[in-house]
Amino acid sequence: MSQTDPEVHPTVEDVAEDIATMEIRGAATIADAAAEALAAQAEDSDATDPEAFRAEMRAAARRLRETRPTAVSLPNSLRYVLGAMEGDSVEELRESVTAGAEEFRTELDQAQENLGRIGANRLRDGDTVMTHCHSTDALSCVEHALEQGKEIHAIVKETRPRKQGHITARWLREMDVPVTLIVDNAARRYLDQTDHVLVGADSIAADGSVINKVGTSGLAVNARERGVPIMVAAQTLKLHPDTMTGHTVEIEMRDEREVLTLDEEDEIGDVTVENPAFDVTPPRYVDAIVTERGQFPPESIVTLMRELFGDQQGGEPWEK
Repeated sequence: MSQTDPEVHPTVEDVAEDIATMEIRGAATIADAAAEALAAQAEDSDATDPEAFRAEMRAAARRLRETRPTAVSLPNSLRYVLGAMEGDSVEELRESVTAGAEEFRTELDQAQENLGRIGANRLRDGDTVMTHCHSTDALSCVEHALEQGKEIHAIVKETRPRKQGHITARWLREMDVPVTLIVDNAARRYLDQTDHVLVGADSIAADGSVINKVGTSGLAVNARERGVPIMVAAQTLKLHPDTMTGHTVEIEMRDEREVLTLDEEDEIGDVTVENPAFDVTPPRYVDAIVTERGQFPPESIVTLMRELFGDQQGGEPWEK
């Protein structure tokens, strides 16, 4: 944030820090928290001039935007809320922002329910799914399959270096789903026991490429070689409209200490550590992308993206 930017609300700072440090994680949770933070900025703003209010809101959005460059749900939530900002007075602007944030959060809640019901129809009674990382969208598909009376088993990859698979395993056990937890490198061995690979997404590009936790692409390649279908569960919030105009998705690099502690480095010696958070799975390895608006082959995602976002001409709403 530049030195000329207005001060942002403490809630915005707290949410930005929690998103950056992954205290708040998961695309839908990040988007929800960002919308709530923008509402807090609007509600408590002391601005008396409409343009000063707009500047505050843009500054708050920029502060949130800079935290996680790959998770497109974050800028999409900011686009939605700031896109709702209209009026000639501060009070009209304030009301439009808070109403937009509330509407966004309501739609977000319903989207995952609808997605789960659609995705559950792809799962059969007795199926075993293999998961990677932690995705509430993916788990919603399992939850709705269980509600349909289907028996589902899960093989859960631990997903290093932060072991988000442990979160997935815990959630599945709370649903009474039998879970086999495996190390990441054992995935190929257990694909012969798997009926579906079920993953979420942090971003989906216009060509149908899926950007998800690093390791997803290797799993998808192995699954395709073994004939195991790959289902990606992702709300339309995960669609990356910038990719329609040729932009690539920035892959976030995480802290090297997630991989190598200082004590370990002292023991090993001076090494370069790279810790990419995500990788890109080409659309040819994906069988279906399940959203709250239906299920789509990856190559048709661009049509849905244009329907939702238009051609994305012009600047972003948080830009000066």
